[in-house]
Amino acid sequence: MKNKIARKLIAYFSASLLIFSVVIGGIFMSLFKNYTIEIHKKDIENRAVTIARTISELMGSAPSYGGMGMGMGGMMQGSLGSYLRNVDDIAMADVWIVDENLNLLTVGPMSQMHYSYSDLPEDADIVVKEVFRGSTTFSEGFSDLLRSSTLTVGTPIVSGSEIIGALLIHSPVEGMNTAIFSGFKMLVVSIFMALVLSTVVSVFLAMSFTRPLKKMKNTALLLAEGDYTAKTGIIQDDEIGELASTIDVLSERLDRASHESETLQKQRQDFITNISHELRTPVTVIRGSLEAICDGIVKEPEQVKEYNKQMLSESKSLERLVNDLLELSRLQNADFKIDMHEINLCDVINDAVRSASNMARKKNIIIDYAKDLDIMIIKGDYGRLRQMFMIVIDNAIKFSKENSIIYISLNNNIVTVKDHGIGISKEDMPYIFNRYYRIKSEENKTGTGLGLTIAQQIANRHNVEMDAESEPGMGTSFMFKFK
Repeated sequence: MKNKIARKLIAYFSASLLIFSVVIGGIFMSLFKNYTIEIHKKDIENRAVTIARTISELMGSAPSYGGMGMGMGGMMQGSLGSYLRNVDDIAMADVWIVDENLNLLTVGPMSQMHYSYSDLPEDADIVVKEVFRGSTTFSEGFSDLLRSSTLTVGTPIVSGSEIIGALLIHSPVEGMNTAIFSGFKMLVVSIFMALVLSTVVSVFLAMSFTRPLKKMKNTALLLAEGDYTAKTGIIQDDEIGELASTIDVLSERLDRASHESETLQKQRQDFITNISHELRTPVTVIRGSLEAICDGIVKEPEQVKEYNKQMLSESKSLERLVNDLLELSRLQNADFKIDMHEINLCDVINDAVRSASNMARKKNIIIDYAKDLDIMIIKGDYGRLRQMFMIVIDNAIKFSKENSIIYISLNNNIVTVKDHGIGISKEDMPYIFNRYYRIKSEENKTGTGLGLTIAQQIANRHNVEMDAESEPGMGTSFMFKFK
C-alpha cells in the first residue's frame, strides 16, 4: 500500500459509498416507517370498520334495548354480548365503545373496570367528535390506562341512520417501533456488509487503476537513466492508454535521437579528421615550398614560378574550406540576414549554368538546360540562390562520368538537376544533407561534406522545398520547388 494514489482512490470510494449509504439509509428508513404506519393504520381501520358494521348488524337483529342508553348490562346479553366479550380477541387490540360524551359503554374484558376521562388516550375527544360527524379518523397519543403510546382509530356504530356510538381501537405504537427498529438493524447490517464488500472491490479497482501508472513511472525512470528501448507495454482505450502511447512514442524518438547523435558524433570525428587532413596537406605543401625557396634549394626562375603557382592553388583550397565553414555558420544563425529582393529566377539559373559549363568542359560533359518560361519573378538573394544551384551542379559534374550529359530544367516552378553519375546508395540517402557527411568514393575524396548542407540552408531561408532522388549506378536528381 505504498501507492498514494491507490490509497486516495480507496478513501474517496469508501467516503462516497458511506455518504451514499447514509443518505439512502435515511431515506429508506423514513419511507419504511411511513409505509409501516400506513399499513398498520389501514389494517386497524379495516378491523374497526368491520367490527363496527358487525355490532350494528347484531344490534339491528337483537330485541330493542332502548338504544345504547340501555347500558352495558343489556348490551352484553345474547349474540351481541357474546361478540362484545370477545371483541378484543377479534380485533387483536384494545376495543372501547363510547358515547358522544366520552362515557365508556363497553370495553371487552374491561367492562367491569372503573375509569376516568384521563384514562382515555390523548386527543380521544377530538376523535370521538369526528366519529359522531360520520368520519373514521386516527390519533396518536399516550394512554395512562394502557401505559404506552397508542395509535387510535375511531369509527361510528350506526343504528339505522343514527350514530349511536364510537368504536375505538387502540394499538400500541411500541410494536410498530420494534418492527421498524428490526428493519433498521437489518439495513445497518446490510449496509455494513455492502461497505466491506465495496471496500474490497475498491482496493482491487484502485490497484488495477494505478498499476499502469506504476509501469509508466518505471519506464520514465529507465528513460531518464538512458535506456531508450524501454516501453510501457500498456494498451488501453482511454486517457491512461494515450499517455502510455505518448511515452512509448517519446521512447522511440529518444532512441532515434540517440542513434542520430551517435551518428552525428561519428560524422564530427570524421569531419575533424578530414578537415585536419585538408588543412595539413596545403599547409605542408605551402610550408615545404617556402622552405625550398628560402633555403635556396629552388633557384631557377621557372621552378620558383611553378612553386608559387602550387602555393597559390593550395591557398585557394584553404580559402574554399574556410569559406564553407563560415557560410554554414552564418546560414545556421537565425540572426544572420540575407538580402531579399525581387529577382528573375531564370537569370540566376542561366548564370549558374554558364559558370558550370566551364567546369564541365574538363570532363567533356554537356549541360542541357530547358525552361518553360523566360521570366519568373521571386523574392530572394541572387548570390545565395546562385551558390545553391552551383553546389548541386558542381556535385553533378563531380560524380558524372566523362562525355555524359547533365539535365537542368525549370518547369511548373520546379528546378531539377539530373545527372547520370554513380548515384547514391539507400544507406547514404537519409544523411546526404547532414553536416560533415561525405559519400565515400574516389570522386569525393576532396569534399568537406558541407556543400549540400549549405544548399539546404539556403533553400530553407528562401522557403524552397529541396529534395533528392537517386539510384545507384543510374544517377541522381535534385529538385527545388519554389512557392
